[in-house]
Amino acid sequence: MSDRSSFTPRTDGPKVVITDFDYGNVDVEKGILEAAGAEVIALQAKSEADLFDAARDCAAMMNQYARIGKDVISRMEKCEVIARYGVGVDIVDIKAASDRGILVTNVQDYCTEEVADHAISMWLTLARKLPDYDRATHAGIWRWQSGKPVYRLRGRTMGVVSFGKIGQAIGDRARAFGVDVIAYDPFLPASVAAEHDVELVSKADLLARSDYILMQAPMTPDTRHFLSDAEFAAMKEGAILVNTGRGPTVDNKALYRALTEGHLAAAGLDDPEEEPAKRADWSPDGNPIFTLPNVIVTPHAAYYSEESILAARVTAATQVAKVLTGQRPDYALNTDALAATTH
Repeated sequence: MSDRSSFTPRTDGPKVVITDFDYGNVDVEKGILEAAGAEVIALQAKSEADLFDAARDCAAMMNQYARIGKDVISRMEKCEVIARYGVGVDIVDIKAASDRGILVTNVQDYCTEEVADHAISMWLTLARKLPDYDRATHAGIWRWQSGKPVYRLRGRTMGVVSFGKIGQAIGDRARAFGVDVIAYDPFLPASVAAEHDVELVSKADLLARSDYILMQAPMTPDTRHFLSDAEFAAMKEGAILVNTGRGPTVDNKALYRALTEGHLAAAGLDDPEEEPAKRADWSPDGNPIFTLPNVIVTPHAAYYSEESILAARVTAATQVAKVLTGQRPDYALNTDALAATTH
């Protein structure tokens, strides 16, 4: 990639394609990008093929749920940056982008508090059997036994899978309820775990010791079905699972078996395995998880607050505006790979 230090602002109206969005409008993005001299084209793509035509002459592409893979990137003739509205970039082929000299950016640290709050809320809701009590009272049943058995939290063990900033925030919150926190994260320095007074353990150890498992794992080839039949069988009987990470890290068919056979007590999912937002057509009828009363599912909403949504939109658009006006973006993910291609 060429040196941008002497780059002057664009005046020829570079095209910025927003692949998809569910914010209601793209006024925030337009305000930032049009001020940088760009033209904004907003789509609602549900497949890569929907992006083929737009890819050819775009200077930038921003995506929320739509995948930007090799087939799209190979058609890009002018693109300088692909910007993801969020932390995870598993739906962007970073290698293909790097091979074509295209920067990839994301949005970092915008929803740590929201996701941690959501995970803890799900855990407490399930541990205290609030859905059971709520269904019973609405049916006219006024008995404390409606949620039986409920166990004291203090003194139990919570295992956190992936102990990055969000995992750390989850652990810090959980400790206030008197649980012991352990974590599995093969990439975390021991010094960081020590700062948070958390014991780093193996995957097998975490499964065997945890009364509650809170998943915050990113989506990679290694984490797909990180929890499946063997892992559920290795968990404590009566364990509770909460996943506020990527949906496909949990094998939903195996989870259904573990829940219906009584080995696990309950589960909270912020996204089922099929990730409905990434599908053109979706119905809960295709996933039996939705039939279970001891499962809470939220629509990939853990990251959401009015403040976090605004921060994501502003930050993502700002990354694009900076690149198109010759400035260094704040959250470039593949600068090393691009530098290597120029030598």
